[in-house]
Amino acid sequence: MYHHSGSAAQQGAGSAAGVLAPTIEHRTADEETILFQRCTWCGTAMYHRLLCPVCQGSDLRTERSEGTGTVRHSTVVHRNTPAARNVSLIEMAEGFVVRGRVMGPPIGIHSGDRVRLSTAKDPVRGEPVFQLVDEPYRAWS
Repeated sequence: MYHHSGSAAQQGAGSAAGVLAPTIEHRTADEETILFQRCTWCGTAMYHRLLCPVCQGSDLRTERSEGTGTVRHSTVVHRNTPAARNVSLIEMAEGFVVRGRVMGPPIGIHSGDRVRLSTAKDPVRGEPVFQLVDEPYRAWS
């Protein structure tokens, strides 16, 4: 097990903070994408990691996500915000999970909903923002 103190991790040009920073790429205003890592040893896709969670390998290549995924879990948050908002875990098509927000009424976002990346970085929270791919067809009781 490796332990890095905050000051030790920031020493040198190849610091851990520098490795994690470029996970979101801004190409144009309309065309933002999420960058993720894939382990060259076992092929596991991951977001914002220094080591592979499966084989602990450090040889990770950066790839561009297509921006589509499925809501794995969503919750409504009422604290530290003037209005309720959702916080969702999105399982991307490439196999990694990212935390973000899905646009729409917070209580209308459910596990299994298909989403597409809207903007790679929310200006307030810095998290990706997604939109529903298709309207949910649920029977209201």
